[in-house]
Amino acid sequence: MADNRQLLTDKAIARLPYATDKQYKVRDTELPGFFVLVGKKKKTFMAQAEFWRDGVREFAAQVKLGECGDVTTREARSKAKVEIGSIARGERPGEEQKIKPGAVTLRKAWERYRDGHMIRKGRDARTIENYRDHMERLFEDWLDKPLARLGRQPKLVAERHDKISAENGPYIANGAMRSLRAVYNHARKTNPDLPPVNPVTAIDWNTERRRDTGMGTSDMAPWFAQLTALTNPIRREFHLMTLLSGSRPTALKNVRIEHIDFRSRLLHVPKPKGGVKKAFDIPLSRPMIRCILRAMRAGRILYPDQAEFWLFPADSDSGHLIEHKEERDVLSKWGNDLRQSYRTLAQAAVVSELDIHLLMNHSLPGVNAGYITRDSLLRDHLRKQQERISNVIIDSAKGKADGPDVGWLHQAKVAPLPVPPEQELKAAA
Repeated sequence: MADNRQLLTDKAIARLPYATDKQYKVRDTELPGFFVLVGKKKKTFMAQAEFWRDGVREFAAQVKLGECGDVTTREARSKAKVEIGSIARGERPGEEQKIKPGAVTLRKAWERYRDGHMIRKGRDARTIENYRDHMERLFEDWLDKPLARLGRQPKLVAERHDKISAENGPYIANGAMRSLRAVYNHARKTNPDLPPVNPVTAIDWNTERRRDTGMGTSDMAPWFAQLTALTNPIRREFHLMTLLSGSRPTALKNVRIEHIDFRSRLLHVPKPKGGVKKAFDIPLSRPMIRCILRAMRAGRILYPDQAEFWLFPADSDSGHLIEHKEERDVLSKWGNDLRQSYRTLAQAAVVSELDIHLLMNHSLPGVNAGYITRDSLLRDHLRKQQERISNVIIDSAKGKADGPDVGWLHQAKVAPLPVPPEQELKAAA
């Protein structure tokens, strides 16, 4: 009987006559490569596909999926899709892929990049975790494949970028590809036989737009009304401190009591984004000092044990606040929204662009800025600028006469700064 085509179903296959002479095939009209091989005594589900590279067919292969009756047509069709896809990617059925000794796999390249580059250079633990998530979750099926395969077939990378974009979102897809690009470039240093062109160059990057969620002075009164209504005083002070400092939320959560220098009015951030080498001090304004004192007082009442170590204590495994998100109808802005607000309000306070960069621990723009010593400006100039920003925030919080009651912002007393010895002598003279 000549080969023919029809939509394969359990009923259609049951009606097929057994072969009287030679076996024959009945191909599915819905899924190319899926067919039933009919013999004299049995009917077998099969899948067939080809692997092409550079316009040349390297091999064709068939896979037995199961006997009709043992598996349903639906199950066989599902298996066929998997097998056809594997063959199309160059995987021979039933053949365990052999990797040449010494050939670098994605797993080896990732582990070397993690241990020899990220950990050795003191990269932040959160950054390392992001890379690990990308490599070991989004590229899990590639980990034990030769890295050179991706270099030779950048189409695989482009297709994976499309897949991640659809399933996980455009920002995560872009982030995963940046991680893969870094790992591949690092592997090229010790594996010159890898294809020289990074396969990530094949992707079309998703458009990313900076979120514009910062608040201005006119937004302060409504926001402070929401903040005042929060019942947890530690969370209330945390959000306020995020706004007053412009700090990243994760850095604030990890503030220990020992990081606060009340005498010099500085808050030390030992491991911000970028790792230990980016450690810096935040000059504290009077409203920020009050915020810290109120947080410490509330912590000692609610979580006395944890409050011995953490500025924002909580009943968690770490002992400090973990989740800072709020329902938007409870508190409309939090987290990085407040960091953007700080940047906006600093402009309203007529603070220079350079000073804002220094206060937020951003990289300084321009060549000449590299000669500025930040520590020399901390205790005088930058603190005055911080005070100006805080005053704009607190003054805006009061709003109109019928605005929110923000009397709690002044409930902690702050002693005046000690006068430096040189100024005392000057005053005496």
